[in-house]
Formats: sequence, C-alpha cells, structure tokens
Amino acid sequence: MSTITDLKYLKIVLETALLTAQEPLSVSQLKRLFTEDVKAALINDILEDIQGDWRGRGIELVKLASGWRFRARAEFTPYLNRLNPEKPPRYSRAVMETLAIIAYKQPVTRGDIEAIRGVSVSTNVMQTLLERGWIEVIGHKDVPGRPGLYATTRKFLDDLSFVSLNDLPPLAELGSLVVPDSQTQDDGPDAGADDLPLDDEADNLEPVAE
Repeated sequence: MSTITDLKYLKIVLETALLTAQEPLSVSQLKRLFTEDVKAALINDILEDIQGDWRGRGIELVKLASGWRFRARAEFTPYLNRLNPEKPPRYSRAVMETLAIIAYKQPVTRGDIEAIRGVSVSTNVMQTLLERGWIEVIGHKDVPGRPGLYATTRKFLDDLSFVSLNDLPPLAELGSLVVPDSQTQDDGPDAGADDLPLDDEADNLEPVAE
C-alpha cells in the first residue's frame, strides 16, 4: 500500500517530524518527508487533525509565521522554568522602542527611527536586534546614500507566537520586555545615547495597514 493512501501512517510521520524538530516546519518542508506528491491541502487537514488530538494537553501544536511546531502551553511555563531557572533576556528601553517603531511602521530607515524617537539610534541597538534575528534589511530607500530599509522577520513573529503582523498587540503590551530605567542593561559603549526620553510621537504609533 502506498504511504500516501495510508492517512493514519501519514499522520504519524507528520506528528513525529514536528515533535522532533527544533524549529517550526512549513508545509513545503513537511512535503519533503514523502517520496510521493502529498498535496498541501491534505497536509494542512492532517495538521489540524493533530492539533485537535493534542487539545487540552500540556503540549499544543501551533501555527506560526514560519510554520507549525509543538510547544508547551503558556500555563505550564512557570513549572518548566524551574528546570531552567535562568531569567529570560530583557532589553533596554532603547532597544524595545526601536523594535516597536520598526514593527509598527516598517519598512523604515534608521533616519526614520531617529526622527520618530527624537534621538540618535546607536549602532549597538541595531546590532542587538539584528543578532537576535528580529529585524533585517529588506532593501534600500531611493534617496541619496541609499539607506537600508528595516523590517521585522518571521523569527520575530515566531518568538511572539504570531502568524502575521496583524497579530501584533497594542504597544503597551510590549512593555513587559523592557528593563526599568534604573536597571537598564548596557547595550554597548554608546548605549547612553539612547537613554534619552522617547518622543511623544513614538508613544502613539499605530499599526500600518497590510
């Protein structure tokens, strides 16, 4: 019997791949599991079936920007954190304000960010976001100097458990990742340049239409 006609076995293969994967898997990646041509629609149907099988358990199958993955449900995170008591990274106000501007106003140049914030953006702040994999240069603005245009990445959406930019929360909810001013971490030698108060305009950013 062909594997493609044995839907139960196909489901087991998909579930096994997702349970052992380190990163989200897209439907196109999951199709490569089979020598036969398994239609994307069939894979999506089976993934939704698997999702239902795990509903109500400690682990759930979720769809993110870059694909599907298993993860622990949020309510069990405090228990799991006891196995690895390291504190999650938290970022300075400068980093998070810069990220918020890019996320809600993308694509933007560094100059655009500085115009909104009212202060210069240090190289270390941009480097922090680039190394974290949350932003990338997607092109260059057609003006003298051709500055890079920054936008958020799929990894940014994955890390926030979002499928698309439409899922972005109100800006106020991003504040939980910001270190209080009195405890701001050092983002590098010139981090102080970004410690000035944020311009009022950035506090009232609205998501751009997609």
